[in-house]
Amino acid sequence: GDSTCGQRAIYHGLGLTGIPIINVNNNCATGSTALFMARQLVEGGLADCVLALGFERMAKGSLASGFSDRTNPMDKHLEIMINKYGLASAPVAPQMFANAGKEHMEKYGTNPEYFAKIAWKNHSHSTNNPYSQFQKEYTLDEVLHSRKIFDFLTVLQCCPTSNGAAAAILANEEFVKRHKLQPKAVEILAQVMATDYPSTFEENSCMKMVGYDMTKKAAEKCFEKAGLKPTDVDVIELHDCFSVNEFITYEALGLCPEGRACDLIDRGDNTYGGKWVINPSGGLISKGHPLGATGM
Repeated sequence: GDSTCGQRAIYHGLGLTGIPIINVNNNCATGSTALFMARQLVEGGLADCVLALGFERMAKGSLASGFSDRTNPMDKHLEIMINKYGLASAPVAPQMFANAGKEHMEKYGTNPEYFAKIAWKNHSHSTNNPYSQFQKEYTLDEVLHSRKIFDFLTVLQCCPTSNGAAAAILANEEFVKRHKLQPKAVEILAQVMATDYPSTFEENSCMKMVGYDMTKKAAEKCFEKAGLKPTDVDVIELHDCFSVNEFITYEALGLCPEGRACDLIDRGDNTYGGKWVINPSGGLISKGHPLGATGM
């Protein structure tokens, strides 16, 4: 069944080895949660080598709740949005992120064209990624005037539903040396996982509803653990389920002061030739967003 799909994938791929298999379900963070748990097992000395595997086969169309006979896990988040901006007949996820963008516009005077510029940049990056679901470059005008999904948010600023898989093998230093894997190894300096803080629900903020504070505090802890600053990083892959989320994440990660993401974009500091190359894969907007695999 769905709850043991990991066993099915491993049994017939690697054989019946008797190893522990743990299935993880954490929505868009499923893949990154598997990576987090795998690192803990290795770091804690419970395993020498762990496979973190994520995969998803999605239904067509906009993401929707699978059940109508029970409380939606996002009901408290939705209450914030409904109280502030109401609820339209459009798909809920685009409404949540578009309203986070609307809040940024009201607070800082942001022009929605900047959200479109992010999608424009990511579609351009996708042409270099042979694994991207879409590999087409668009003009900014095409992004701005593609089909409206909700308010200013157009279809080319939204991630598609996707099928996909990704995997990472995590191992301790002794295992890597024993198997002469040093040339292929990438060291994890720090990793932090967080969930909602009280501010998510107490401040009537759609930006915080979609995870601004959670991202900001997790990033601060991660940089502290690694002994690094945002300016020490060259390449960033972040969660651009919608163009708005990439925009507000610039500020949450400390790449620029709050309210100044537009300046970062104007300087070209989110692409080749700037301070950072952000989402060189094309991001979820182009690469696709198969939920179980995305965070890998």
